[in-house]
Amino acid sequence: MAICIILLFSACTSLPSPTYQPVEVSDASLANNWEIQGKISIKSSSDKFSTNLYWFHHTQGNELRLTTVLGTNVLTLKNTQGMASLEVDGKTYHDRDAQNLLEGISGITIPFNKLPLWITGQISSNDDVVSYNSQGKVKQLISTDEQADWIVEFISWQQQSGAMVPKQLKIERADVQIKIQTNQWQALTPQLTTGK
Repeated sequence: MAICIILLFSACTSLPSPTYQPVEVSDASLANNWEIQGKISIKSSSDKFSTNLYWFHHTQGNELRLTTVLGTNVLTLKNTQGMASLEVDGKTYHDRDAQNLLEGISGITIPFNKLPLWITGQISSNDDVVSYNSQGKVKQLISTDEQADWIVEFISWQQQSGAMVPKQLKIERADVQIKIQTNQWQALTPQLTTGK
């Protein structure tokens, strides 16, 4: 059953875990752990919705949360060390591939495995840069995909947590268009605990 939600963004301020603390970095590629808060909209031939986006990236995997304007959870997708879990409609599903799990259960098509790079302004080995902006940042790239290639447009950039990261992204192919707005990107570092 398709998820049909059209909502406005409402900022959320919670850190993902008390074991991480904010840190400044000169480049996003130097941050092994980070969190993003913003908004995502997805439009396909069969569905259209917009919701709050929270993404926690860490050295072991990722956690994606979509929530309503009131903070109600729409879905939570986690992948850690080769195993993925999806919580939606009060049920939990498991698979080894997070992208396939998300699409198979919710019908949402996003390039989950590549997004951590793109939303921090980085590219993967199978991404071909088409153009750069006047500041030398990537403006558009084409990313090879088994089903259909993705076209990624970096609409605008901003300085967050000491680094330049995309503020607005448009990611599309023939059957889907995704827009992401990052309101806050925070580099994180594990908080050292002292023991006796």
